Amino acid sequence: MMNESMNLDDESGTALIETVFASLLLMLLLLGAVEMGMASYTSIEVGNAAKAAAQYATMNGGAWTSTGLDTTGMLAAARSEAGNLASNVTFPVAPTYTCSCTGAGTADCTTAPPTGCVGSRLIVTVTVNTQVTFTPPIKFPGSFGSMTMNGFAQEEVLQ
Repeated sequence: MMNESMNLDDESGTALIETVFASLLLMLLLLGAVEMGMASYTSIEVGNAAKAAAQYATMNGGAWTSTGLDTTGMLAAARSEAGNLASNVTFPVAPTYTCSCTGAGTADCTTAPPTGCVGSRLIVTVTVNTQVTFTPPIKFPGSFGSMTMNGFAQEEVLQ
C-alpha cells in the first residue's frame, strides 16, 4: 500500500511541470501574435500616410509651389496621419506627378502647375511613396529584426 500512495504523490508533481511548460509555450505564441499585430498595424499606418500625402497634394487643384509639388506640406500631412509613427515617416523618393489629356492636345508637365490640353481636360496624377522602419519592441530568439515598411498612393488632382 505504501508504494501506491508514493506513486500518486510522484504523479501529482508531473501535472504541475506539464502546466508550466504548456504555459511557457502559450506565452511564446502570444508574444509572437502581438509582434505580428504590431507589424500589421505599422504597415496599415504607412499606407494611410501615403494616401494622406497624396490627398493633400490633390485637394483644391494641387499643392503647387513655384518648383513643383509642396513636398513639405505633403510630408506634414503624412506624419499627422501616421499617429505614433509620425516622426519616422519619410519619402524614400520625392513625390511625383504625371500629366495627360483626355483627348486632343498636349499636356505640359514642365510648369508648376501643369498646363496644356487645349480642347480637352488635363489629368494630373500624383504618386507618393512613404517609408517607415519597424523595430519590434519584443526581442526573442527566432523573431525578425527591423523591417522597412513601404506605403504607396496615387491620386488624381481635382480640377
